[in-house]
Amino acid sequence: MISSNDLRTGMAIVYEDNLYQIISQSQNKTAMRQMIVKAKVRNMHTNSITELTFTGGDKLKVAHIDKRNMQYLYDAGTALVFMDSETYEQLEIEKDKLEWEMNFLKENLDVTIIMYEQEVLGIQLPEKIALKITEAEPAVKGDTTNNAQKNAVLETGYEIRVPLFIDRDEVVMVNTTDGKYAGRAN
Repeated sequence: MISSNDLRTGMAIVYEDNLYQIISQSQNKTAMRQMIVKAKVRNMHTNSITELTFTGGDKLKVAHIDKRNMQYLYDAGTALVFMDSETYEQLEIEKDKLEWEMNFLKENLDVTIIMYEQEVLGIQLPEKIALKITEAEPAVKGDTTNNAQKNAVLETGYEIRVPLFIDRDEVVMVNTTDGKYAGRAN
């Protein structure tokens, strides 16, 4: 148990049978009243964001989130298969839990599996991933306006916007948080 006064960004708590991660928190104390603690939180099951209000000193249950480094192996139809590199234990995660992450997953990619009490909450990808371009629109000669871009398709099937000088079969870095081009891979 933890006091509501001690909430910090990134911490996970269980409140009213829901699992939340603290995004931000603020405390307000006036002379005549008890402290009010407001916490902006993300429900770790539904990804919805809400604001919770506590009075100073309220006791909250801390959730212990487990993170395991695993390697993505293959697509098994309705699920994706991951393997623990140390124990060689395999884990299947339903595709509907990883809709966004599937845009960037390629075989043998190392990811972090986030779990709470043996329940898989999701995966954490590296911040940037190198992916090969399989299709790219041809650059139009003379189209040199500020930051001119064209459409390209990555090896995972995800479509992004890239600068005109990027061609098919080049490897580019893609930001996994917003899905945007982040430069050429070295």
